[in-house]
Amino acid sequence: MRIVAGTCRGRALRVPHGDITRPTADRVRQALFDKLWHAPWGGRARFGGANVLDLFAGTGALGLEALSRGAARASFV
Repeated sequence: MRIVAGTCRGRALRVPHGDITRPTADRVRQALFDKLWHAPWGGRARFGGANVLDLFAGTGALGLEALSRGAARASFV
């Protein structure tokens, strides 16, 4: 597991052993943020400074990816 893009690109994430958590795959996070950045209502300008909620944050990969890409805040539950 690693951060895919942004200021922390390439940084490794520690994942708990076992089947307790299933981290969001790099490929899935890349596809999600590509959709958000290229959406007609989205874009990089709107994403910068955003508040992000990572509701099922086992490893926090989704929220950390958002912070790396310019989100202002992330809440992890």
